[in-house]
Amino acid sequence: MRSKDLSLYIHIPFCVRKCAYCDFLSFSAEDSLKERYIDRLCKEILNEAARYKDRYVISVFFGGGTPSVLRAEQTGRIMELIGSSFNISANAEISIEVNPKTADKEKFEIYKRAGINRISIGCQSLNDKELEVLGRIHRQEDFYRTFQAARDAGFDNINVDMMSALPGQTAADYESSLKKLLCLKPEHISAYSLIIEEGTPFFERYQEDALIRDKGGRPRYLPDEDEERRMLYLGRDILKDAGYHQYEISNYALTGYECRHNKVYWQRGDYAGFGLGASSCVDECRWKNTEDPDEYLSAGADELKQDIQKLDITQQCSEAMFLGLRLMRGVDEAEFAGRYGIEPSCLYREWIDRMMSERLMESADGRLTLTQRGQDLANYVWGGFV
Repeated sequence: MRSKDLSLYIHIPFCVRKCAYCDFLSFSAEDSLKERYIDRLCKEILNEAARYKDRYVISVFFGGGTPSVLRAEQTGRIMELIGSSFNISANAEISIEVNPKTADKEKFEIYKRAGINRISIGCQSLNDKELEVLGRIHRQEDFYRTFQAARDAGFDNINVDMMSALPGQTAADYESSLKKLLCLKPEHISAYSLIIEEGTPFFERYQEDALIRDKGGRPRYLPDEDEERRMLYLGRDILKDAGYHQYEISNYALTGYECRHNKVYWQRGDYAGFGLGASSCVDECRWKNTEDPDEYLSAGADELKQDIQKLDITQQCSEAMFLGLRLMRGVDEAEFAGRYGIEPSCLYREWIDRMMSERLMESADGRLTLTQRGQDLANYVWGGFV
């Protein structure tokens, strides 16, 4: 990753309906508000672009919310502005998140013409009962239609999100969903466990179960830890057998299709975020935009940014460890030393030795990586570097 590389994140906070488990900054909105938001977003992009005139944009990611709830012409307008305001690398990865029932072949064709080359579809499950419990607006047939529409429009780089450890779900249920998905052969699969987040309907509904599970008891509705681990291992084996390489704890790809945008985060590259609540980190300075919609629409250019923080070397090293250990390639000690001036095995000797003695980390060929057991207990391992 070159020092002059930059990634862009474009936050579209709108969705048709907020899912029961979702704690992201998202909400439904009238068309008039969406149009005002696009106007403000474009103004922000234009105001900030000059700051990055010497940078090469290697990835763009439209996230949400559900970016595909915008009219395709609105997305095209944003893309046109980005293309005219930034130096976009010839092989840049440009992704947009899509939910089933919010995009058809015509919309995908407009995305393609606008320069978008990667689609990320939020499927979550191919079991209609599970989708209903999650509060999703689609059913499995809607996903199949959306996936095929993207293929018909010429997209050959598609990610699909899948979730495990859902209420009432068994390992057999999860296996069934994965095998249905593999029949379509998407290039990338993000497979992660449900987390019950405070402030969501799921938190109210399953809070007691989550507490029981944390204390080692058997929940009534959520899969217990043993069943959740069975799903995790089963997913790894099924995806590996199907030719998918696990390159990050929750991400699997066919050869050549690892998500370059997300790797910028994990490898501590520079990224600039635009839109409501969007985060940025450039030249070891981090900030985020306001999360208040009214404030975002009315604030001046200098009033959008909040929580501005210059990262010191201790924070930089800490992030490099817990983000780098998300990747299966782990942390290259020589690269780390070249960037931060000290090897991690010296800086964190006591914790690394402890993690190795507990068989949660290992060292080979100059790299520090998590063991399989370490992946299961990743939050515990990362905690020692925070």
